[in-house]
Amino acid sequence: MALVKMVNEVEQFLARKHGHYIDGHAVSGKGRERIEVKNPASRAVVGSVAVATDDDVEAAITSSDRAFREDWCRVSPAERERILLRFADLIETHGEEIAQIETAQSGKLIGLSRLIEVGWSARWLRYYAGWATKISGETLTPSYPSMNGERYTSFTLREPLGVVFGIIPWNFPVMIPVWKFGAALATGNTVLIKSSEYTPLALLRIAELGTEAGLPPGTFNIINGPGQIGGKIISDPRIAKVSFTGSVPTGRIIGQEAVDANLTRFTLELGGKNAAAFLPDTPVEKILDGVVEAGFLHSGQICASAERFFVHRSQFDEVVGKLKIRLESFAPSDPMDEAGMIGPVCNEAQFRKCLDAFDVAKAEGDEIVTGGGAYQHEGFYVKPTIILPKTLQSSAYRKEIFGPVGAFVPFDDEEELIEMMNDTPFGLTASIWTNDLAKALRYVPRIEAGTVWVNMHTFVDPAVPFGGAKGSGVGREYGSSFIEAYTEPKAVTIRF
Repeated sequence: MALVKMVNEVEQFLARKHGHYIDGHAVSGKGRERIEVKNPASRAVVGSVAVATDDDVEAAITSSDRAFREDWCRVSPAERERILLRFADLIETHGEEIAQIETAQSGKLIGLSRLIEVGWSARWLRYYAGWATKISGETLTPSYPSMNGERYTSFTLREPLGVVFGIIPWNFPVMIPVWKFGAALATGNTVLIKSSEYTPLALLRIAELGTEAGLPPGTFNIINGPGQIGGKIISDPRIAKVSFTGSVPTGRIIGQEAVDANLTRFTLELGGKNAAAFLPDTPVEKILDGVVEAGFLHSGQICASAERFFVHRSQFDEVVGKLKIRLESFAPSDPMDEAGMIGPVCNEAQFRKCLDAFDVAKAEGDEIVTGGGAYQHEGFYVKPTIILPKTLQSSAYRKEIFGPVGAFVPFDDEEELIEMMNDTPFGLTASIWTNDLAKALRYVPRIEAGTVWVNMHTFVDPAVPFGGAKGSGVGREYGSSFIEAYTEPKAVTIRF
């Protein structure tokens, strides 16, 4: 075991009395109510944040709106790019500090915090920075009738929307906001973010680095508190767009609130019940590696993770038996252990959700091959679990659990396989594993998901659009798709 020692800067940051980040500096907030932040590995309180009052919310929205109209709109695209690049550099420079704050608040293994919350965040921010100088419209020749020889020309502009409100989940509380504020700032918008009440601390440090990088006051604001605060912000007419990542039920509420407010634009990146399918030409050892990659990284707390696994009947028993042995070899780890394998789930509510799902599976007659409970260990540690559902109507097969859990189903016929993969109201991601590339390419268009991987799962890249089909969301993040989501086209026609 190689435990990482917490650096002094992290200890000092966690000891601060945190509130919000408004108008370029940390503020304590107007109210007395606070939320304790607990390390899920030990259940110890590592910090706290203030709950925003109506006055705090008003101050944050006013600051964001003023910065959009008076400051950020005057910053040239090239300067926006330079500021965001400096911002990315500062995230890397302070990477160990950010990673340790994240691990303290969420229980994420320190290696994942360094790789994803720091490394990937900086990479995404640089990607968005590069787009700041490349946003363009088009020129058109309209066909208006000419009465006296007059002529016409038209062109389009891509203009920022205004204040973007981002609502952040607890599973990746640095990288996911980077997706949102990077896209918003690169396209000329300002951004107001509400963090999850479970993991609000690391983003407050990120905001300080944004100011150091050169963001004008009010360009990037953060408000803290429970979910109800989001409704107050969405309904404000100064909010031009809402970008939410989180659960399907909450996403539906937010989408309806945005429509009711003023047909406010929204992007929803939601979860689902993602599928991973292994065709019979895939070697068993590769299947085992693929299952762990697809479903058990970060204790399954990735919206793109698979929770339904399909294995050909000829390999099914061998795969399940060997996977049982492999998963039972994993041991719960201190999140600050650089060699750790299994960290806790991020909060008590999610811990209880997993345990409740196991109780439902048992009551419905599903077979739990391994796992199905908590480790005898301090903190919110859930055992990696294999479930063989009794029927395809079992809750373990149909409902998202968002933990280290997989429902395994055999298949005989590949047509049956595609039908089972699509038999869900959701469609965020899926993967198909095979050595037959021609077969994979024939199946990909038939799989109802926003992202389909072949011989891989969970990996994302800033250049590749990401988002859900069916009930798993509306809109796309990454790629060039974000430009349409964060700008408004304006048509201009000239008669001469």
